[in-house]
Amino acid sequence: MTCRHCAKEIEDHSAFCRFCGAAVEMPRRLRRLTRRPAEGKLGGVCAGVAAYFDIDVTFVRVAWIVLSIWPGAVILGAVAYVAAWILIPPADTLDAASAVSSRRPLLRSRADKRIAGVCGGLAEYFGADPTVVRVAWVVLTIVPCAIVFGVIAYLVAWLVIPSGPVATLHPSPSTP
Repeated sequence: MTCRHCAKEIEDHSAFCRFCGAAVEMPRRLRRLTRRPAEGKLGGVCAGVAAYFDIDVTFVRVAWIVLSIWPGAVILGAVAYVAAWILIPPADTLDAASAVSSRRPLLRSRADKRIAGVCGGLAEYFGADPTVVRVAWVVLTIVPCAIVFGVIAYLVAWLVIPSGPVATLHPSPSTP
């Protein structure tokens, strides 16, 4: 590899040029949108989209379902999923095995829940205040006069998002 600043030959794995000290621009690996059938529920479309954007697959599934149940878009959501299933190529086994992610999963909260823990789980995932998430959910449900849609979306999220782990309480050692 050649340094772009001093034009001297440097090692391929170097982050800086040993002659001039300039940072070496590493070649970027091209990300491809692929399906991940081994990780997915139905064809791996949502798992592939989640891997591409480096977010939890549950979030993509909930978003896809919620956007598909938008009034009048049920057929469009199903058609879009089938089209994505056909158009997006499946991931190579090497690519899928090497893409181990360290992202946190989207889970319903057991510690901060009012009804089912959906808003608490979203708040934990995004690092936000649960009250703000709840107020935003209610406002987005009431303001566009889509109360039924907001309730259905909450129920779908309740069914699709897995529940978080139960907090284990350990007894404190007591002194006699």
